[in-house]
Amino acid sequence: MVIERAPLEDELGDVLEKALRHADLSQAEVARLAGIDLGRLRDAIDYRYDFSREELARLASVLGLREEGLSSLASGHYPLPEISGLPFCLYPLRMTHGIGVANAYIVAHCCSPRGILFDTGHDSEALRRAWPPAIRALDAIFVTHGETEHTGGLAGLQADFGRVPVFAPAGAGLPGATALSEGTSLRFDALEVSVRDTPGHAEAHHCYVVRSQEARSGVPLLVSGDLLFAGSVGGAYYCHRRLNAHLQRLLEELPPETIVAPGHGPLTTLANERAHNPFVKSLP
Repeated sequence: MVIERAPLEDELGDVLEKALRHADLSQAEVARLAGIDLGRLRDAIDYRYDFSREELARLASVLGLREEGLSSLASGHYPLPEISGLPFCLYPLRMTHGIGVANAYIVAHCCSPRGILFDTGHDSEALRRAWPPAIRALDAIFVTHGETEHTGGLAGLQADFGRVPVFAPAGAGLPGATALSEGTSLRFDALEVSVRDTPGHAEAHHCYVVRSQEARSGVPLLVSGDLLFAGSVGGAYYCHRRLNAHLQRLLEELPPETIVAPGHGPLTTLANERAHNPFVKSLP
């Protein structure tokens, strides 16, 4: 199946702003340490930037970022991989959210009318517009975290599909949802969904790993929520140290060919983010 690409979730300014929070440094401190005028740094955070390669290298060093990834974002040419190899069908549901997109995903056996939904978008009407006509029933709904852009379509979805079981992190604030914990695995025919507890962006946040029991050597899917994006990471509103620790854990535990389905932005792979993501610097 053809999978369309969404725009990147973050530009250079977003990455710099997140990296400032991760480094516990003020804009003035970063400007001084990188030898860059404070006004130019502030302009960059507001998406107006004209840094040289040398200036980007100094910013990357001060903020603990990967220089190559930062430069590719600044040039507007962040690399994205070709997506292929999943042993099941993946339907990305792209919904406009602010100036970007919020994603939901359906995983299903190819040619099956039944699927598993991950997140629900911000609005049931937007979700219906993005819905693939091939999917006419749901076996389960998994929620990565409780922010509105990932849960707002849930009530309307339940009205459309009836009593579909809903699974979410404990503390996500979803009435009627079954709370899952780290390491839990659920089977739906040959599809297996495993839970990774990944607080950092939010206190209650899960990623989900999807594999086919019929193709154990096949490429897995990581539904990463707002932990990892192509070219960036989620805002660490709960704890940036825990976000970084869980990101590194998944990068180490899962095979590099794993396809990443993030809460915002385009599909990517763990190998691509290990090679290019500005926040993924120190892995062996």
